[in-house]
Amino acid sequence: MMANTMNTREPVPARIDGDTPNLRLFALLEAIAQKNEPFTLQTMVEETGLPKPTMHRMLQQLEGAGILQREGNGRHYGTGRRLMRLAESVLLNNTTHGARHAVLAQLVRDIGESCNITAFSGSEVLYLDRVETPAPLRFYLHPGSRVPAHCSATGKLFLSQMAPAQRRRLLSAVPLEGFTANTLTAFDALDAELDQVRAQGHAFDNEEFLPGLLCLGVLVPSIQGGPSNMGLAVQAPIMRFPRERALSFLPQLRAAAEAIARINDEVPPGAPDDD
Repeated sequence: MMANTMNTREPVPARIDGDTPNLRLFALLEAIAQKNEPFTLQTMVEETGLPKPTMHRMLQQLEGAGILQREGNGRHYGTGRRLMRLAESVLLNNTTHGARHAVLAQLVRDIGESCNITAFSGSEVLYLDRVETPAPLRFYLHPGSRVPAHCSATGKLFLSQMAPAQRRRLLSAVPLEGFTANTLTAFDALDAELDQVRAQGHAFDNEEFLPGLLCLGVLVPSIQGGPSNMGLAVQAPIMRFPRERALSFLPQLRAAAEAIARINDEVPPGAPDDD
């Protein structure tokens, strides 16, 4: 067996600085946004180097404003509804929306079926944008709609990126509701499918949310190269869009996801060009 030679350097403390108390609170939120699980007061003290009374006061301010909330036994903090709504509003109204919408519209012209862009929000999939097929038989879901992650193609992709313990903690906190006879409501069965989704890089909603509806999704690659919080999917009645036909459009779906990733990574106007 080969020895693990990976470096195990101590993490660099988060910088909580700013010219005003408000900017320091914002810097703290930036550090909190990197976390994928609830955290304690002591955790943030150790990561930032701030005195415990100072950190306690800052967390209390954020909790009082509804930006953070207590989890579990009251010692852990997590994302509050106000912060979730802010993040969703930024995603829904991002300045790159028009460019992404153009890619989505072209994908619908290429495939001939409805396509959407989604993000992960709590335990649900949030529809950021959608272009409908001109075909008379279609399922309509408007931007801002939400679907449980466990029965959504892109939801499965988001879940597949999580560590097993994190995934189990999230899914154990919400009911795996059965919407159709095909919905996976047993954790072990869903977990096995998520492992397969992670390996293959695409996922299906095979009539798991609505009877007669099939959906094929892929992730939009992350700008930072880590987990992605944006998905792209095609959705259609299974009577004219069975799995085999859906898979034939996987190259177009992946190409559109790459195009959206490039839009997300565009250099802002006026920034120096590295070329």
